[in-house]
Amino acid sequence: MAQAKRYTPFNPKKKSSFRIKRGNFLYVFLAPLFLAVILALLARDIQAFVLNLIAFGLFLATAKLNTIGLENEYEYHTAMLTKAPKTPFKTIAGVMLGLSTLYTAWVAGGESMTTGVFLGVVSSIGYFMYYGFDPKSDKLDNIIDISPEFVIQTLAEARSKLSSIETDMAHIRDHTLHNKLRIAVDKAYEIIQGIEADPKDLRVSRKFVIVYIDGIKKVTRSYTDMLEHEITTETKERLSNLLNDVEERFDKEIVRLKRNNQFDLDVHIDVLQEQIKN
Repeated sequence: MAQAKRYTPFNPKKKSSFRIKRGNFLYVFLAPLFLAVILALLARDIQAFVLNLIAFGLFLATAKLNTIGLENEYEYHTAMLTKAPKTPFKTIAGVMLGLSTLYTAWVAGGESMTTGVFLGVVSSIGYFMYYGFDPKSDKLDNIIDISPEFVIQTLAEARSKLSSIETDMAHIRDHTLHNKLRIAVDKAYEIIQGIEADPKDLRVSRKFVIVYIDGIKKVTRSYTDMLEHEITTETKERLSNLLNDVEERFDKEIVRLKRNNQFDLDVHIDVLQEQIKN
């Protein structure tokens, strides 16, 4: 039996069209600086070696900060429910690029301070024109009467547990059990996406998110902690039956969430109709 693929439904609310800009071009600046460091070392010019090495370190730190900032931005734009990044890595990277350029031109390169400042300002402006700034607003518009921190933390823990389950699944050679776990995990992701779309559902789905997923994680971990040939056929059958029950329970949860959404839609329609009449 072929492995099932993770459930990835289309969600119009999710900004999946966002594409992360590559920050590789910042690493290009490292090549000439690295060469300058090597040449200074070969020439035994200690002062030039130290100055160029500092310049290399500044640009390397800038590139690393930029990479982290872009990754955070990608996670922000592709998440339905999240807070803005706490640390503005892109802003720091943009400022660092300007300072690194200033230092390299003025101190390490021997150019005038005016030239160094000009090049530094131009490089920072160019950075922000291309990459923009860090996201500043939280994406919590659909959370009204429930703690945003609780929702985000609970769903993050659930995703972490599902990721742990998937890691353990890689060690399960029994294709039947593996595929049943795959189905259960896919349905769990579907439920979590449903809660992200309508966080108030977390109140009634809290047991699923906290208890059921954690239970699957513990069972899977216990299974993988044993050698495959040590597990009896009876135990495998019990686990298989359990996963059948899990799939059925998850299906009911999915149906219930869809019914809640249908109910919310009907309520909004009725309210709008009354407003039109009045």
